[in-house]
Amino acid sequence: MVKDGAPVQLADKRVLMIAYHYPPMRGSSGIQRTLKFSQYLPEFGWQPIVLSAHPRAFPNKGDDQLGDIPGTVVVERAFALDTARHLSFKGRYVGWMALPDRWVSWWLGAVPAGLRLIRRYRPQVIWSTYPIATAHLIALALRRLTGLPWIADLRDPMTDEGYPNNPLTRRAYLWIEKKTIANCTRAVCTTPGAIQTYLRRFPNVPPERFCLIENGFDEENFASAASDPAPARQDKLVLVHSGVIYPSERDPGPLFDALAALKADGRLVAGKFELLLRATGHDEYLAKMIDERGIGDLITLAPHVAYRVALSEMLNAGGLLILQASNCNHQVPAKLYEYLRARRPVLALTDTIGDTAATLRAAGIDTIAPLDDKDAIVKAIVRFLALVESGTAPLATPETIAANSRHARTGRLAALLDAIAARGPTPEGN
Repeated sequence: MVKDGAPVQLADKRVLMIAYHYPPMRGSSGIQRTLKFSQYLPEFGWQPIVLSAHPRAFPNKGDDQLGDIPGTVVVERAFALDTARHLSFKGRYVGWMALPDRWVSWWLGAVPAGLRLIRRYRPQVIWSTYPIATAHLIALALRRLTGLPWIADLRDPMTDEGYPNNPLTRRAYLWIEKKTIANCTRAVCTTPGAIQTYLRRFPNVPPERFCLIENGFDEENFASAASDPAPARQDKLVLVHSGVIYPSERDPGPLFDALAALKADGRLVAGKFELLLRATGHDEYLAKMIDERGIGDLITLAPHVAYRVALSEMLNAGGLLILQASNCNHQVPAKLYEYLRARRPVLALTDTIGDTAATLRAAGIDTIAPLDDKDAIVKAIVRFLALVESGTAPLATPETIAANSRHARTGRLAALLDAIAARGPTPEGN
Protein backbone atom coordinates (compact mmCIF):
# COMPACT_ATOMS: atom_id res chain seq x y z
CA MET A 1 0.00 0.00 0.00
CA VAL A 2 1.66 3.20 -1.17
CA LYS A 3 1.43 6.96 -1.11
CA ASP A 4 3.25 8.23 -4.23
CA GLY A 5 5.51 5.19 -3.93
CA ALA A 6 5.89 5.06 -0.11
CA PRO A 7 4.28 2.28 2.02
CA VAL A 8 1.37 3.33 4.26
CA GLN A 9 -1.00 1.61 6.68
CA LEU A 10 -4.68 2.06 5.81
CA ALA A 11 -7.69 2.46 8.10
CA ASP A 12 -10.66 0.10 7.73
CA LYS A 13 -13.06 2.77 6.38
CA ARG A 14 -11.92 4.19 3.03
CA VAL A 15 -13.15 6.80 0.59
CA LEU A 16 -11.97 7.29 -2.99
CA MET A 17 -11.66 11.08 -3.48
CA ILE A 18 -11.62 12.27 -7.10
CA ALA A 19 -10.24 15.82 -7.28
CA TYR A 20 -8.43 17.80 -9.96
CA HIS A 21 -7.58 20.59 -7.48
CA TYR A 22 -4.88 19.03 -5.31
CA PRO A 23 -1.20 19.81 -4.70
CA PRO A 24 1.11 20.39 -6.53
CA MET A 25 -1.53 22.46 -8.30
CA ARG A 26 -1.73 25.97 -6.89
CA GLY A 27 -3.51 29.24 -7.58
CA SER A 28 -7.04 28.16 -6.59
CA SER A 29 -8.71 28.36 -3.18
CA GLY A 30 -10.58 25.20 -4.20
CA ILE A 31 -7.44 23.19 -3.49
CA GLN A 32 -7.94 23.69 0.25
CA ARG A 33 -11.29 21.90 0.36
CA THR A 34 -10.01 18.52 -0.81
CA LEU A 35 -6.57 18.92 0.78
CA LYS A 36 -7.99 19.60 4.24
CA PHE A 37 -10.65 16.90 3.96
CA SER A 38 -7.89 14.42 3.13
CA GLN A 39 -5.75 15.74 5.98
CA TYR A 40 -8.42 15.53 8.70
CA LEU A 41 -10.59 12.56 7.68
CA PRO A 42 -8.24 10.02 9.35
CA GLU A 43 -9.00 11.69 12.70
CA PHE A 44 -12.61 10.64 12.13
CA GLY A 45 -11.73 7.06 11.16
CA TRP A 46 -11.72 7.48 7.36
CA GLN A 47 -8.80 6.71 5.05
CA PRO A 48 -8.63 9.02 1.99
CA ILE A 49 -7.49 7.56 -1.32
CA VAL A 50 -7.00 10.53 -3.64
CA LEU A 51 -7.30 10.20 -7.41
CA SER A 52 -5.99 13.39 -8.99
CA ALA A 53 -4.53 14.46 -12.33
CA HIS A 54 -0.93 14.18 -13.46
CA PRO A 55 0.91 17.44 -12.58
CA ARG A 56 1.57 18.13 -16.26
CA ALA A 57 -2.12 19.04 -16.55
CA PHE A 58 -1.85 21.89 -14.05
CA PRO A 59 -1.26 25.33 -15.62
CA ASN A 60 0.26 26.54 -12.35
CA LYS A 61 2.06 24.22 -9.95
CA GLY A 62 4.50 24.37 -7.07
CA ASP A 63 5.67 22.33 -4.11
CA ASP A 64 4.66 24.80 -1.36
CA GLN A 65 1.70 22.63 -0.23
CA LEU A 66 2.93 19.15 -1.02
CA GLY A 67 4.14 18.87 2.56
CA ASP A 68 0.55 19.32 3.78
CA ILE A 69 -0.46 15.95 2.32
CA PRO A 70 -0.26 13.45 5.21
CA GLY A 71 2.05 10.50 4.73
CA THR A 72 -0.89 8.14 5.29
CA VAL A 73 -2.87 9.44 2.30
CA VAL A 74 -2.74 7.32 -0.83
CA VAL A 75 -2.39 9.58 -3.90
CA GLU A 76 -2.76 8.39 -7.51
CA ARG A 77 -2.01 10.92 -10.25
CA ALA A 78 -3.66 9.60 -13.40
CA PHE A 79 -2.83 10.44 -17.01
CA ALA A 80 -4.20 13.86 -17.98
CA LEU A 81 -3.48 16.59 -20.51
CA ASP A 82 -4.57 20.20 -20.83
CA THR A 83 -6.16 20.50 -24.26
CA ALA A 84 -5.18 24.17 -24.59
CA ARG A 85 -1.51 23.54 -23.85
CA HIS A 86 -0.88 19.98 -25.04
CA LEU A 87 -3.33 19.32 -27.89
CA SER A 88 -3.56 22.67 -29.65
CA PHE A 89 -1.85 23.88 -32.81
CA LYS A 90 -0.73 27.51 -32.71
CA GLY A 91 -3.03 28.01 -29.76
CA ARG A 92 -6.11 26.61 -31.51
CA TYR A 93 -7.97 23.32 -31.03
CA VAL A 94 -11.26 21.74 -32.04
CA GLY A 95 -13.98 22.65 -29.54
CA TRP A 96 -15.13 19.10 -28.77
CA MET A 97 -11.62 18.31 -27.52
CA ALA A 98 -12.35 20.51 -24.48
CA LEU A 99 -15.82 19.24 -23.57
CA PRO A 100 -16.83 19.49 -20.82
CA ASP A 101 -13.48 21.15 -19.98
CA ARG A 102 -9.85 21.28 -21.09
CA TRP A 103 -8.98 18.29 -18.89
CA VAL A 104 -11.44 15.76 -20.35
CA SER A 105 -8.46 13.51 -21.23
CA TRP A 106 -8.14 12.93 -17.48
CA TRP A 107 -11.20 10.66 -17.81
CA LEU A 108 -9.18 8.28 -20.02
CA GLY A 109 -6.53 7.84 -17.34
CA ALA A 110 -8.65 8.18 -14.23
CA VAL A 111 -11.37 5.61 -14.88
CA PRO A 112 -8.94 2.65 -15.24
CA ALA A 113 -6.81 4.06 -12.40
CA GLY A 114 -9.92 4.39 -10.25
CA LEU A 115 -10.91 0.78 -10.94
CA ARG A 116 -7.43 -0.38 -9.91
CA LEU A 117 -7.65 1.63 -6.70
CA ILE A 118 -11.11 0.23 -5.94
CA ARG A 119 -9.94 -3.35 -6.49
CA ARG A 120 -6.86 -2.80 -4.36
CA TYR A 121 -8.17 -0.72 -1.47
CA ARG A 122 -11.89 -1.58 -1.39
CA PRO A 123 -13.29 1.87 -0.55
CA GLN A 124 -16.84 2.01 0.77
CA VAL A 125 -17.68 5.36 -0.88
CA ILE A 126 -16.71 7.41 -3.96
CA TRP A 127 -16.45 11.21 -3.57
CA SER A 128 -15.85 13.66 -6.41
CA THR A 129 -15.59 17.42 -6.43
CA TYR A 130 -16.31 20.27 -8.82
CA PRO A 131 -15.43 22.84 -10.39
CA ILE A 132 -13.70 20.58 -12.96
CA ALA A 133 -16.72 18.83 -14.49
CA THR A 134 -14.62 15.89 -15.68
CA ALA A 135 -14.24 14.81 -12.03
CA HIS A 136 -17.96 14.06 -11.88
CA LEU A 137 -17.78 12.22 -15.24
CA ILE A 138 -15.09 9.97 -13.77
CA ALA A 139 -17.14 9.33 -10.64
CA LEU A 140 -20.26 8.62 -12.70
CA ALA A 141 -18.39 5.93 -14.67
CA LEU A 142 -16.93 4.36 -11.52
CA ARG A 143 -20.33 4.44 -9.83
CA ARG A 144 -21.91 2.57 -12.73
CA LEU A 145 -19.06 0.07 -13.01
CA THR A 146 -18.84 -0.77 -9.30
CA GLY A 147 -22.18 0.12 -7.70
CA LEU A 148 -20.41 2.00 -4.90
CA PRO A 149 -22.26 4.89 -3.24
CA TRP A 150 -21.25 8.28 -4.63
CA ILE A 151 -21.10 11.69 -2.95
CA ALA A 152 -20.98 14.46 -5.58
CA ASP A 153 -19.40 17.56 -4.04
CA LEU A 154 -21.08 20.09 -6.31
CA ARG A 155 -20.10 23.11 -4.19
CA ASP A 156 -22.00 25.59 -6.39
CA PRO A 157 -24.53 24.96 -9.18
CA MET A 158 -22.74 23.76 -12.30
CA THR A 159 -25.00 25.81 -14.55
CA ASP A 160 -26.81 29.11 -14.23
CA GLU A 161 -28.59 31.60 -16.44
CA GLY A 162 -26.08 32.37 -19.19
CA TYR A 163 -23.41 30.11 -17.70
CA PRO A 164 -21.50 28.53 -19.29
CA ASN A 165 -21.92 31.02 -22.11
CA ASN A 166 -20.54 28.75 -24.82
CA PRO A 167 -23.55 26.76 -26.17
CA LEU A 168 -21.63 23.47 -26.58
CA THR A 169 -20.06 23.71 -23.13
CA ARG A 170 -23.41 24.62 -21.61
CA ARG A 171 -25.08 21.55 -23.15
CA ALA A 172 -22.28 19.35 -21.82
CA TYR A 173 -22.58 20.86 -18.33
CA LEU A 174 -26.36 20.53 -18.31
CA TRP A 175 -26.06 16.83 -19.24
CA ILE A 176 -23.40 16.15 -16.58
CA GLU A 177 -25.36 18.07 -13.95
CA LYS A 178 -28.53 16.10 -14.71
CA LYS A 179 -26.73 12.74 -14.68
CA THR A 180 -24.88 13.62 -11.49
CA ILE A 181 -28.03 14.59 -9.59
CA ALA A 182 -29.87 11.51 -10.87
CA ASN A 183 -27.13 9.00 -10.05
CA CYS A 184 -25.31 10.26 -6.98
CA THR A 185 -26.22 9.04 -3.51
CA ARG A 186 -25.80 12.50 -2.00
CA ALA A 187 -25.12 15.91 -3.59
CA VAL A 188 -23.18 18.32 -1.37
CA CYS A 189 -23.43 22.11 -1.79
CA THR A 190 -21.55 24.86 0.02
CA THR A 191 -24.44 27.32 0.47
CA PRO A 192 -28.17 27.14 1.26
CA GLY A 193 -28.87 29.11 -1.91
CA ALA A 194 -27.21 26.45 -4.06
CA ILE A 195 -29.40 23.75 -2.50
CA GLN A 196 -32.53 25.83 -3.11
CA THR A 197 -31.46 26.33 -6.73
CA TYR A 198 -31.19 22.57 -7.23
CA LEU A 199 -34.48 21.84 -5.46
CA ARG A 200 -36.22 24.20 -7.90
CA ARG A 201 -34.32 22.79 -10.87
CA PHE A 202 -34.96 19.13 -10.00
CA PRO A 203 -38.35 19.04 -8.21
CA ASN A 204 -38.65 15.25 -8.55
CA VAL A 205 -35.39 14.56 -6.71
CA PRO A 206 -35.85 13.83 -2.98
CA PRO A 207 -34.76 16.91 -0.94
CA GLU A 208 -32.75 14.68 1.41
CA ARG A 209 -30.35 13.93 -1.45
CA PHE A 210 -28.87 17.42 -0.96
CA CYS A 211 -26.53 18.20 1.94
CA LEU A 212 -24.79 21.37 3.12
CA ILE A 213 -21.07 21.41 3.91
CA GLU A 214 -19.70 24.94 3.62
CA ASN A 215 -16.14 25.94 2.88
CA GLY A 216 -13.95 27.05 5.77
CA PHE A 217 -10.49 28.00 6.98
CA ASP A 218 -7.64 25.93 8.38
CA GLU A 219 -6.35 26.87 11.83
CA GLU A 220 -3.05 25.05 11.31
CA ASN A 221 -2.25 27.13 8.24
CA PHE A 222 -3.11 30.36 10.05
CA ALA A 223 -0.99 29.42 13.07
CA SER A 224 1.93 28.84 10.71
CA ALA A 225 1.35 32.14 8.89
CA ALA A 226 1.07 34.01 12.19
CA SER A 227 4.58 32.89 13.11
CA ASP A 228 6.04 34.87 10.21
CA PRO A 229 7.59 38.24 11.15
CA ALA A 230 5.05 41.05 10.85
CA PRO A 231 5.85 43.60 8.13
CA ALA A 232 6.94 47.07 9.10
CA ARG A 233 4.03 49.37 9.96
CA GLN A 234 2.85 51.61 7.15
CA ASP A 235 1.27 55.03 7.35
CA LYS A 236 -1.27 54.06 4.71
CA LEU A 237 -4.25 51.70 4.96
CA VAL A 238 -3.84 48.69 2.66
CA LEU A 239 -7.10 47.05 1.58
CA VAL A 240 -6.37 43.55 0.21
CA HIS A 241 -8.33 41.41 -2.23
CA SER A 242 -6.71 37.98 -2.42
CA GLY A 243 -7.64 35.80 -5.40
CA VAL A 244 -9.15 35.75 -8.87
CA ILE A 245 -11.32 38.66 -10.04
CA TYR A 246 -13.71 37.33 -12.67
CA PRO A 247 -14.81 40.05 -15.13
CA SER A 248 -18.53 39.21 -14.79
CA GLU A 249 -18.94 37.55 -11.38
CA ARG A 250 -16.66 40.07 -9.61
CA ASP A 251 -16.70 43.07 -11.94
CA PRO A 252 -14.67 45.81 -10.19
CA GLY A 253 -15.76 48.58 -12.58
CA PRO A 254 -18.13 50.36 -10.15
CA LEU A 255 -15.53 50.03 -7.38
CA PHE A 256 -12.91 51.65 -9.60
CA ASP A 257 -15.42 54.42 -10.45
CA ALA A 258 -15.98 54.97 -6.72
CA LEU A 259 -12.24 55.16 -6.06
CA ALA A 260 -11.88 57.69 -8.89
CA ALA A 261 -14.66 59.83 -7.39
CA LEU A 262 -13.13 59.68 -3.91
CA LYS A 263 -9.73 60.59 -5.33
CA ALA A 264 -11.19 63.51 -7.29
CA ASP A 265 -12.75 65.10 -4.21
CA GLY A 266 -9.67 64.47 -2.06
CA ARG A 267 -11.12 61.85 0.28
CA LEU A 268 -8.63 59.22 -0.94
CA VAL A 269 -4.99 60.18 -1.28
CA ALA A 270 -2.15 58.13 -2.73
CA GLY A 271 0.27 57.31 0.04
CA LYS A 272 -2.55 57.09 2.59
CA PHE A 273 -4.64 54.39 0.90
CA GLU A 274 -3.79 51.40 -1.32
CA LEU A 275 -6.03 48.73 -2.83
CA LEU A 276 -3.84 45.65 -3.29
CA LEU A 277 -5.27 43.11 -5.75
CA ARG A 278 -3.35 39.86 -5.26
CA ALA A 279 -3.29 37.17 -8.00
CA THR A 280 -6.30 38.45 -9.94
CA GLY A 281 -5.81 36.15 -12.93
CA HIS A 282 -6.82 39.09 -15.16
CA ASP A 283 -4.13 41.71 -14.56
CA GLU A 284 -4.01 42.95 -18.16
CA TYR A 285 -7.78 43.47 -18.28
CA LEU A 286 -7.82 45.25 -14.91
CA ALA A 287 -4.78 47.41 -15.71
CA LYS A 288 -6.63 48.92 -18.66
CA MET A 289 -9.65 49.75 -16.49
CA ILE A 290 -7.39 51.30 -13.86
CA ASP A 291 -5.50 53.41 -16.41
CA GLU A 292 -8.75 54.65 -17.98
CA ARG A 293 -9.85 56.04 -14.59
CA GLY A 294 -6.46 57.46 -13.61
CA ILE A 295 -6.30 55.59 -10.31
CA GLY A 296 -3.05 53.68 -10.82
CA ASP A 297 -1.57 55.44 -7.80
CA LEU A 298 -4.27 53.92 -5.56
CA ILE A 299 -4.16 50.32 -6.83
CA THR A 300 -1.43 47.68 -6.95
CA LEU A 301 -1.75 44.52 -9.07
CA ALA A 302 0.33 41.93 -7.21
CA PRO A 303 1.46 38.47 -8.39
CA HIS A 304 0.60 35.07 -6.93
CA VAL A 305 2.45 34.13 -3.74
CA ALA A 306 2.64 30.92 -1.73
CA TYR A 307 -0.52 30.16 0.26
CA ARG A 308 1.14 30.75 3.62
CA VAL A 309 2.40 34.14 2.46
CA ALA A 310 -1.11 35.06 1.28
CA LEU A 311 -2.52 34.18 4.72
CA SER A 312 0.18 36.25 6.42
CA GLU A 313 -0.78 39.17 4.18
CA MET A 314 -4.43 38.80 5.25
CA LEU A 315 -3.43 38.79 8.93
CA ASN A 316 -1.54 42.06 8.54
CA ALA A 317 -3.85 43.92 6.15
CA GLY A 318 -5.61 47.12 7.13
CA GLY A 319 -8.76 45.64 5.62
CA LEU A 320 -9.95 42.78 3.40
CA LEU A 321 -12.14 43.12 0.31
CA ILE A 322 -14.83 40.73 -0.97
CA LEU A 323 -16.27 41.10 -4.49
CA GLN A 324 -19.33 39.03 -5.49
CA ALA A 325 -21.98 39.94 -8.07
CA SER A 326 -25.71 39.31 -7.74
CA ASN A 327 -25.51 36.58 -10.40
CA CYS A 328 -23.63 34.58 -7.74
CA ASN A 329 -26.10 35.10 -4.90
CA HIS A 330 -26.13 31.37 -4.18
CA GLN A 331 -22.34 31.28 -3.79
CA VAL A 332 -19.93 32.28 -1.02
CA PRO A 333 -16.26 32.85 -1.95
CA ALA A 334 -14.10 30.31 -0.12
CA LYS A 335 -11.73 33.06 1.00
CA LEU A 336 -14.51 34.72 3.00
CA TYR A 337 -14.00 32.15 5.76
CA GLU A 338 -10.28 32.89 5.77
CA TYR A 339 -11.11 36.58 6.03
CA LEU A 340 -13.27 35.87 9.09
CA ARG A 341 -10.44 33.93 10.71
CA ALA A 342 -7.92 36.68 9.96
CA ARG A 343 -10.04 38.99 12.15
CA ARG A 344 -9.32 42.01 10.03
CA PRO A 345 -12.07 44.46 8.96
CA VAL A 346 -13.98 43.21 5.91
CA LEU A 347 -15.53 45.38 3.21
CA ALA A 348 -17.95 43.29 1.15
CA LEU A 349 -19.25 44.51 -2.20
CA THR A 350 -22.04 42.05 -2.91
CA ASP A 351 -25.81 41.81 -3.22
CA THR A 352 -27.31 42.38 0.22
CA ILE A 353 -29.81 39.51 -0.27
CA GLY A 354 -27.24 36.91 -1.38
CA ASP A 355 -25.61 34.10 0.60
CA THR A 356 -22.33 36.01 0.92
CA ALA A 357 -24.04 38.91 2.66
CA ALA A 358 -26.07 36.53 4.83
CA THR A 359 -22.89 34.74 5.95
CA LEU A 360 -21.26 38.04 6.89
CA ARG A 361 -24.30 39.30 8.77
CA ALA A 362 -24.47 36.01 10.69
CA ALA A 363 -20.88 36.75 11.76
CA GLY A 364 -21.89 40.24 12.92
CA ILE A 365 -20.35 42.09 9.97
CA ASP A 366 -22.46 44.78 8.28
CA THR A 367 -19.89 46.66 6.15
CA ILE A 368 -21.66 45.62 2.94
CA ALA A 369 -22.67 47.43 -0.26
CA PRO A 370 -23.89 46.34 -3.73
CA LEU A 371 -21.07 45.57 -6.16
CA ASP A 372 -22.83 47.36 -9.04
CA ASP A 373 -23.71 50.68 -7.33
CA LYS A 374 -20.94 53.29 -7.46
CA ASP A 375 -22.65 55.76 -5.15
CA ALA A 376 -23.37 53.09 -2.53
CA ILE A 377 -19.75 51.94 -2.75
CA VAL A 378 -18.53 55.50 -2.15
CA LYS A 379 -20.60 55.71 1.04
CA ALA A 380 -19.52 52.24 2.14
CA ILE A 381 -15.81 53.03 1.68
CA VAL A 382 -16.10 56.29 3.63
CA ARG A 383 -17.90 54.49 6.49
CA PHE A 384 -15.51 51.54 6.38
CA LEU A 385 -12.41 53.74 6.58
CA ALA A 386 -13.89 55.66 9.51
CA LEU A 387 -14.62 52.41 11.38
CA VAL A 388 -11.11 51.12 10.73
CA GLU A 389 -9.51 54.37 11.87
CA SER A 390 -11.56 54.39 15.09
CA GLY A 391 -10.89 50.69 15.75
CA THR A 392 -14.62 49.89 15.80
CA ALA A 393 -14.99 47.86 12.58
CA PRO A 394 -17.02 44.67 13.27
CA LEU A 395 -15.06 41.40 13.49
CA ALA A 396 -16.15 37.77 13.76
CA THR A 397 -16.36 36.34 17.28
CA PRO A 398 -14.13 33.42 18.35
CA GLU A 399 -17.23 31.19 18.49
CA THR A 400 -18.18 32.04 14.90
CA ILE A 401 -14.63 31.45 13.76
CA ALA A 402 -14.41 28.01 15.41
CA ALA A 403 -17.67 26.90 13.77
CA ASN A 404 -16.23 27.72 10.32
CA SER A 405 -13.00 25.71 10.54
CA ARG A 406 -12.05 23.06 7.98
CA HIS A 407 -11.73 20.59 10.84
CA ALA A 408 -15.37 21.13 11.80
CA ARG A 409 -16.45 20.78 8.16
CA THR A 410 -14.51 17.51 7.89
CA GLY A 411 -16.41 16.17 10.88
CA ARG A 412 -19.65 16.76 8.98
CA LEU A 413 -18.28 15.00 5.90
CA ALA A 414 -17.19 12.04 8.05
CA ALA A 415 -20.69 11.79 9.55
CA LEU A 416 -22.15 11.75 6.03
CA LEU A 417 -19.65 9.05 4.97
CA ASP A 418 -20.58 6.98 8.04
CA ALA A 419 -24.28 7.19 7.23
CA ILE A 420 -23.79 6.21 3.59
CA ALA A 421 -21.31 3.42 4.28
CA ALA A 422 -23.72 1.87 6.80
CA ARG A 423 -26.21 1.38 3.97
CA GLY A 424 -23.72 -0.34 1.67
CA PRO A 425 -23.95 -0.43 -2.16
CA THR A 426 -27.23 0.98 -3.44
CA PRO A 427 -29.03 1.36 -6.79
CA GLU A 428 -28.15 4.50 -8.71
CA GLY A 429 -29.76 7.64 -7.32
CA ASN A 430 -30.52 6.13 -3.90
